[in-house]
Amino acid sequence: MGARPSRRSLLGALAIGAGGVGAGAVVGRVALDDETDRSEADVASPTTEAKNAPVAATGRHQAGIATPATPQPFSLTLVADVPDPAVLSFLPPLGETLLEFLDDDLHDTGDLTVTVGVGPRIVAGVDAGLPGAEPLPEFVGDTELAPERTGGDLLLIASASDPAVLPSAVSTLLRTVPGAAERWRQFGFRGPDADGVVRNPFGFHDGIAVPRGEEELGENVWLRNGRRTAGGTIAVIRRLRTDIEAFAGLSVDEQEAVVGRKRVDGAPLSGGERMSEVNLTARTADGRYVTPIGSHARAAHPGPTGSALMLRRGYSYAEGDEVGLVFTCFQRDLRTFVATQQRLDEQDQMMRFVTTTASAGFLVLPGFDRNRPLGATLSEAT
Repeated sequence: MGARPSRRSLLGALAIGAGGVGAGAVVGRVALDDETDRSEADVASPTTEAKNAPVAATGRHQAGIATPATPQPFSLTLVADVPDPAVLSFLPPLGETLLEFLDDDLHDTGDLTVTVGVGPRIVAGVDAGLPGAEPLPEFVGDTELAPERTGGDLLLIASASDPAVLPSAVSTLLRTVPGAAERWRQFGFRGPDADGVVRNPFGFHDGIAVPRGEEELGENVWLRNGRRTAGGTIAVIRRLRTDIEAFAGLSVDEQEAVVGRKRVDGAPLSGGERMSEVNLTARTADGRYVTPIGSHARAAHPGPTGSALMLRRGYSYAEGDEVGLVFTCFQRDLRTFVATQQRLDEQDQMMRFVTTTASAGFLVLPGFDRNRPLGATLSEAT
């Protein structure tokens, strides 16, 4: 037998062979530097992604937000602090280490992505007027939220089809940050995915009302104004403990009234199919709202708050007898999440079955490559 070809050479061959497939094709683990300014039309779609195919780590946006379009089945979220939030020098080495890790044959990283965000202390140290400089406010429903699980300076979200690679990736990256102190981490998993929709711990479909396609992503998710943050986004991470036993004690009709959707297929109670728009004005013959007052579908709807859509990539977790959700959402401004959460606290009946145990907001940095290091734009003059 001849010498075994390296992973790097195999990926290069895949990139050449995929040249005629189309704009949505995934063509390699670490994209070439001249692909950095690729158009947003190059983001993969569920129909063009090969299972476990490497995901380009460089480009206008970081991987792990909208690419891959179908989230990987496993994820590890880590939140840490740094000794001096005014010093940004740790970001370029972190990005370079990520590229080296992904391109190292020894790790067999598959479709691993790692998304990096920085917390309000770091962003405000650069410019208090930048997106992400404002911390999350206190929410009335967060009665069990401990200080050590509130906020943070550094966010790492590692996702992959192979869960074994996640701890190594996160630990390798965290070691590049001098003096970094871990606050918390959580491993998560997702069930079978259908167009980004999965069952949540309550057994209902989640991820239905999210921005889809580049136009909606550009309108609702990506930061556009200001060179220093353009291409980034605002992430909110919430670790939610769910009371499955209490929820399961409800009848199916009662559960559907809490959620505002059919359990069997995720269709709105107001009619239609899973992806149909929820009709908030439809009433029964006796005048009751078909989408009940207090239902999650009504409380979370962006219409009443005038909010943008959130791109959600949540992962369930199970530890002993505790089951929950690592709720992760990306949006163009913090207000989108804050206004929605405040409304949920006021009227969402589902909140009776949810307890927040960790919470933080981050600026997810713009995309990067070897010629434009991670976080480099933050230091640029306006």
